[in-house]
Amino acid sequence: MLPLNAGTLSQFPADLPVPSYDRAALRTGIVHFGVGGFHRAHQAMYLDRLMNAGQALDWAICGVGVMPGDRRMQQVLDAQDGLYTLVVKAPDGTLDARVIGSIKEYLYAPDDPGAVIDKMTSPEVRIVSLTVTEGGYNFNAVTGEFMADTKDVQHDLALPNQPRTTFGLITAAVQRRRAAGTPPFTIMSCDNIQGNGDAARKSFVAFASLRDPELGSYVEENVRFPNSMVDRITPVTTDDDRDEVRKHFGVDDGWPVVCEPFTQWALEDSFGDGRPAWEDAGVQVVPDVEPYELMKLRLLNASHQALCYFGYLSGYRLVHDVARDPVFARFLLTYMKREAEPTLEPVPGIDLDEYQHQLIERFSNDQVKDTVARLCAESSDRIPKWLLPVIRHNLDSGGEILLSTAVVASWARYDEGTDEDGRPIEIVDRLRDELNALALRQREQPTAFIENRELFGDLADDERFVSTYTAVLLSLHTRGARATLEGLMSGEF
Repeated sequence: MLPLNAGTLSQFPADLPVPSYDRAALRTGIVHFGVGGFHRAHQAMYLDRLMNAGQALDWAICGVGVMPGDRRMQQVLDAQDGLYTLVVKAPDGTLDARVIGSIKEYLYAPDDPGAVIDKMTSPEVRIVSLTVTEGGYNFNAVTGEFMADTKDVQHDLALPNQPRTTFGLITAAVQRRRAAGTPPFTIMSCDNIQGNGDAARKSFVAFASLRDPELGSYVEENVRFPNSMVDRITPVTTDDDRDEVRKHFGVDDGWPVVCEPFTQWALEDSFGDGRPAWEDAGVQVVPDVEPYELMKLRLLNASHQALCYFGYLSGYRLVHDVARDPVFARFLLTYMKREAEPTLEPVPGIDLDEYQHQLIERFSNDQVKDTVARLCAESSDRIPKWLLPVIRHNLDSGGEILLSTAVVASWARYDEGTDEDGRPIEIVDRLRDELNALALRQREQPTAFIENRELFGDLADDERFVSTYTAVLLSLHTRGARATLEGLMSGEF
């Protein structure tokens, strides 16, 4: 069994391609916060494509971990010299794997925040990119305002040379570069947020302004924040995935990445100090990302939420099993066609009907083995950004809201914390305790969950939304998820 590291690459089997470029000659041009499976299946993969074509050798990635859970990633990538196996699984069982080499180094910020700031201060670094989850931008889901009173933000404002947060680390580097006369880097968000670049700008300007109003103005006027849309289904790596890499290739990889064949990246061409030629690797570099991002957020991401709570409550644990159930497939397609698509503008180069059916095929890929529980996680960060805008748009326009509102009701039922057989549900959410307490009140007070104005704003004041929501919630309580879904599809509501 070969351990994966720079010294063993020459011994790998021919069916596992390795970097063709000289990794020792790479220079770091990108610092990336949030090195997880998605980043390694997406942005790092696109860079590896360019590097294998002899391009972008001065754009290698330095990964940065900020959260306690990132310690393990540091340990694995350090042991493997930044290398990992990317395994693309087609629906027919075909494996297309290769070793990715675009991550040159990794820093764990809690160990040495100064080293992270120093790295970003280097003139060679021209992009700082982010996959820090939908909740990582620290703004209120309803008001959109930066939450300045959180414990870690307050710490970073009080001790700017010992930052804990992404905001504190990056802003410290911006300030140092400004003082040294070094051009600012571009801050590139790759998270699933509508207008992710605009959201990042708002949050970083707000934080910098709290540090120093003059610095906030500098960030607003000089730092670029391109918008982007990113798409590739990438489930959490399991021990079975590690075993599969050992079995098929004879390679011991501590953290391989498994993903579907489909990949898409639409990126606004707005960079302050250069960028890799990503378009040569298949990225859509476009003047306006919004049509692409709304398509993805309201069709793919919101459909993931549509299937996960109903699916979990119906007894499913794997996404492909849900998507292959004809009732669920019809539910998802009907939601997309009747409620989501009317909120979208035309998307250049995309047939929306074909895209919707392709989503069902992607969800049905049994080789990926994505879990329903993964999609149910962090709902308080996801539903307000992906699904509630659909409901609000259709309430304003007189459009249909039945199925999207039913998804909200299924989330509320899921957050009661027990399934239909009385077994506990592990709720993974930063607001878990608060949401569980509200959900447990809703059998006596049906609107308790949606009266959380931090998440739902004034939706609880809208009679059409409330009557639809309470009718579906009652059905979930009295008939169960499967029967409720069948009722939604048969016109009972």
